[in-house]
Amino acid sequence: MIVLLCPGQGAQKVGMGKDLAERFPAARDVFQRIDDTLGAPLSRLMWEGPEEELTLTHNAQPAILAHSAAVWAVVADRLAPALKAAAGHSLGEYSAYVAAGSLSAENGARLVRRRGELMYQAGTQRPGAMSAVLGLATSEVDAACREASSADAVAVPANLNAPDQTVISGDPIAVEKAGEACKTRGAKRVLPLKVSGAFHSPLMKPAVPGLQQALQQVTFAEPRVPIFANATAGPVTTGTDARRLLAEQLTAPVRWVECMQAAGAAVPGARFIEIGPGNVLSGLLKRIVPGASSTALGTAAEVEKFLQEA
Repeated sequence: MIVLLCPGQGAQKVGMGKDLAERFPAARDVFQRIDDTLGAPLSRLMWEGPEEELTLTHNAQPAILAHSAAVWAVVADRLAPALKAAAGHSLGEYSAYVAAGSLSAENGARLVRRRGELMYQAGTQRPGAMSAVLGLATSEVDAACREASSADAVAVPANLNAPDQTVISGDPIAVEKAGEACKTRGAKRVLPLKVSGAFHSPLMKPAVPGLQQALQQVTFAEPRVPIFANATAGPVTTGTDARRLLAEQLTAPVRWVECMQAAGAAVPGARFIEIGPGNVLSGLLKRIVPGASSTALGTAAEVEKFLQEA
């Protein structure tokens, strides 16, 4: 029994997916179709850089989705019969809908490109900041954010990544104050993140109408398996709910801890498979669901080894 995990922004790096395209025709086809859909050589940017251009939100998001979709195209025949659920971190939720047959890879890439543009625009209108808080319980981080917020500047827990790892997001002055309050409460480290806006916070509200419009223009089939939504940590089984919750996700926290706990409870003894660049979600899973089995499939070598063993 398989639960798929799809990574989010930050997992991108120059060279991502190139070995997959060279080794597997199915992966190469996905990259080509997404390039054609976007009318831009995204795959070349992924493979050759420059890094500062790849890191831009409207490039990083479709690049990570393309990588996840390419891996899925190669392993789907082997994994689909055992697939019971999926979840993705932030933009990775779109990748999860691709794997679940709800979205085509082309429409997924088109949506996250638009999502990235809208998030960047919102960040330009009202500049924001994000910081990772390590070694402090989420409840303490939440209290620190409330202390630091005012009518003019807000800070909120945005990514609830692990019991002791929370990303805070909001107006720069409030995020800085909240970070200091977290240190006072015993946080081991507070690390500012390089981002173009305060993602998963109220500052992203201007991006919501544009994303809702984009979501309405794309066909969403019923997902073949439940997708555990970031915004609620509950299972999504209809295209209508998928659209609604993907729009809500922009301003809602990523409830990753609850998503993993819910997926683990829904599929007891599941093997978690992370598809796409890196292995961050596999690392977080071990801290959320002790003893959970996880495998990261991102490189051609990892995929090849998995297919030989499976």
